[in-house]
Order: sequence, then C-alpha cells, then structure tokens
Amino acid sequence: MAGLYIHIPFCRSRCIYCGFYSTTGLELRQKYVDAVCKEIRDRSKNAGVRSIYFGGGTPSQLTIRQLQQLIEALYIYNKVEDDTEITIEVNPDDATPEYATALKQLGVNRVSMGAQTFDDHRLRFLNRRHTAEQVYEAVKTLRQAGIQNISIDLMYGFPNETLEDWDADITQALALNVEHISSYCLMYEEGTPLYQLLKQGKVSETNEELEREMYYHLIDRLEAAGYEHYEISNFARPGFRSRHNSSYWDGTPYIGFGAAAHSFDGQSCRRWNVNDIHQYIEGIENGHPCFEQEVLDKDTCYNDMVTVALRTREGISLNKLSERHRNYCMKNAQRFIDAHLLQLNNNQLALTRKGLFVSDMIMSELIWVD
Repeated sequence: MAGLYIHIPFCRSRCIYCGFYSTTGLELRQKYVDAVCKEIRDRSKNAGVRSIYFGGGTPSQLTIRQLQQLIEALYIYNKVEDDTEITIEVNPDDATPEYATALKQLGVNRVSMGAQTFDDHRLRFLNRRHTAEQVYEAVKTLRQAGIQNISIDLMYGFPNETLEDWDADITQALALNVEHISSYCLMYEEGTPLYQLLKQGKVSETNEELEREMYYHLIDRLEAAGYEHYEISNFARPGFRSRHNSSYWDGTPYIGFGAAAHSFDGQSCRRWNVNDIHQYIEGIENGHPCFEQEVLDKDTCYNDMVTVALRTREGISLNKLSERHRNYCMKNAQRFIDAHLLQLNNNQLALTRKGLFVSDMIMSELIWVD
C-alpha cells in the first residue's frame, strides 16, 4: 500500500513565510492538470493506495472540474479503496458550500486548513487571504457537507506574541472541535519575504525560552482536551492520525506527482521532479519528464530513519536496524537516556517530553558520521 501525493503549486497570493514551491500563474492551471494526469498514467503501478494527498500551494485554487479530472486519473491507474484517506488542503475562504459539497461528492474525506492564527492583525502580517471568522465558517460549512475529518494548522512565535496571545489561539482552535491539529513555530526561511524582514531589522524572532513555553503549553492544553501527541508537531483525536503524513515517518512508499513533488520507493530510491512549472509541463508533454533521483546507501537510510522515526511517539524500532547501526545508535543515545531526553522501552527508542524541544540536537548526534 502506497501513499500518493499531488502537488498543486497555485496560489492567489504568497504568504510571507512560505518556502514551498508555488506560483501565482493561475492561467496555467489546465495545462498543469493535463500534465499531472499524464504523469499519473505513466508512473502509477496499479497498486493498492493507502492515502491520497493534494498539497500545495493552494489545491483549492483548482476548479472542481480540474480536481475531478485528477481524481478520475488516480482511480483509473491505481487501486483506490473505499477506506482510502483522501486529503485536500483548502484555504478557509475557498470553502464555500458549493465547493465543500463537491469535495464530498468526489470522495474527499479529509480536509486540511491553514488557520495559522485567530488574530486578524497577525493574519494580515502573514499575507493570509482569510480572516479568523472565515475559519469558523469553513469548518461549519465542511461539516454540513458531510466531511467528518478536519485538520487545522496553527503557528506560534510571532513577533511580539505573548504566551497569553498563544493561549487565546489555542482556546479558539479547541472550540472548533476538529479531529486533527498541526502546530509549528514561525520559521524564518532564507529566500522568503519574512526572512528579508528579519535581516532588515523590521521584525525579531521569539526568544528560545518563550518558544519553549509556548510549545509545552500547546502540548498540555491539547492533551488535556483529549488529543494524542503522536508526532512532534501533530495532534489527533483517537483514530484520526494523518495516514498520509505517517507514510513519511514509518517508511511507507509514496509517489509524488507534479512539479517539485518527491517520491520514495520504501527502500533506498528517492526521486524528485523539477521545481519549475514550465519545465515540468514541457517535459511531460514531450515524453521526457524532468526529474532527479538517487539511490541511498545503508548509512544514509539509517540517517533518514533517525530523522523521521524519532519524530513520532513510537520512535525508532531498534529491531529494524542492522547490528552495526544499532550499536552505533545506542552508543550515542546513552547520554541522552541518562539525561532523560530519550527513553528505551521494548526496543523502541523514543523522545521523552523533555527531549521533544531539543529533538534536532539529539537527532544530529545519532546520525551516522564517517
């Protein structure tokens, strides 16, 4: 069973923090959809599908007809079961009653929305198109259309944001009673407008101690509300973990269609499409798709497992490691176990609550270095 990812790079406007490949060239949508359908035809293996995920960009910038065209291609060339998780990222202001009803009719059973914050001033700072009120309306509209698996994204660590501000955002998120919440600290990625504001001294990053307080406050409030903290940044009601994102963390094969989309065969081969929509379309149309790929050696495969599996509640299964890598991992992990940053139970090496906030540092110490 594989995961299928379809990258939809179109955005009506760009958020100042986003480092994902996207374009505001909406006039290319139909040519792009036609090209992705051809790639689906050429690369699908007619195998069972665990999950389908439309990410972006803003997938809800596609028309319903264009989305239907893509879903029909996925069904023709793959074995999509009735219980396959089908997720689409939707901007709150795109979730009209007509659009929500059409999504349900097309078989979409999970919607992910970027709420980010419930403060309209901070939404304008991010250059988000929606308002806080539109998030509430979108959830209500999706429920009325029959979609019973909704995820929202939240951000914390805004310039000048206080712990009280963040607590208010969490309170409003909990009031939505959605099945899944993902939350990330605002990142200043090089090449983004937000990064330029930082370099120009127009904004400043949240200090590390406040960021830590915000993160643990999030965990405490969501766990108290019944959410399972199953991955560093992800929380779910029981039975509502993201099946697709879990593919990335548990080594399930996945195929990425579209410009900038990545694929993994579940063993040692990675592939990624060109991150240029014009080159992507031209390559597909000419029968010479533009992509790169690499075959990973065993040490790199070990490093990948460390950096993805350790993000999860279950952690790393030592039984899946070779003796060489298992010995190396435990040798480097011991001091973190002694410091109560890692815990070992039933051959599973996992982060403790204390270790969550410094996970990047711990991972860097466990990866294989020649």
